[in-house]
Amino acid sequence: MTQFLVFALLGGIGLALISAPLGVFMVWQRQSYFGATLAHSALLGISLGLLLQTDLTITVIVVSMVIAWGIFTLSHSKQLSSDTLLGILAHSSLALGLVLISLQNSVQIDIMGYLFGDILSITKTDLWLIAFTGVLILLFYWRHWRDLLNITLNPQLAQVEGTAVKTVQLQYILLLAFMIALSMKIVGILLITSLLIIPPAAARRISDTPEKMLLISMLIGLLSVLGGLFASYHFDLPPGASIVLAATAFFAILQLKKAPM
Repeated sequence: MTQFLVFALLGGIGLALISAPLGVFMVWQRQSYFGATLAHSALLGISLGLLLQTDLTITVIVVSMVIAWGIFTLSHSKQLSSDTLLGILAHSSLALGLVLISLQNSVQIDIMGYLFGDILSITKTDLWLIAFTGVLILLFYWRHWRDLLNITLNPQLAQVEGTAVKTVQLQYILLLAFMIALSMKIVGILLITSLLIIPPAAARRISDTPEKMLLISMLIGLLSVLGGLFASYHFDLPPGASIVLAATAFFAILQLKKAPM
């Protein structure tokens, strides 16, 4: 097997494994649109990076984390519902990014490349960045898994029991923003948001404990990457789209299963 396929396989597996822990709480807390909002803000980061002539990866990460902090701050103002706020920020950041790009006549950019990515172009540096992100997520969940469960069930009760609710939520949001911004360059917005949402949504159907849902969602993400890359290699299909369709197939099949009591 050639090196680019090995790197694509390792990168896809790595992203599937680090997406699941973040994705399960997005699904539990009904914040799936949050990932899409951060993905749209990443395009704003690209346009600003081109305008300011700075490193695109660093600019995307900074912009995504600033917008994530803004979402967190505004969501606690109680003046707008969460879904309304996310909708406004998602579309406005995307529109602003496209306007800024259109004003730069000398700049040519492949928007489709950022939307769908190219998992077959993963490099050794990208693999190390995925591994680094995985370590950050592992450390965060090792320390705050129980806190996140309590916050998901009842934020007020978690606060009373001594959990620093806002601090934990902010750390989770910033970590999610960092992961999406980093992954966008590698696999594209649509693939990373799909890996965040579809495997946990599929796993929820057959899970009766949080830990079981996490493990099953990681397994579904892993199998989706393997199946998608297999189909891409043998049938000459777009790899990112094939992975998303494989995950969707798992979701559809598991909907036929009887949910656990």
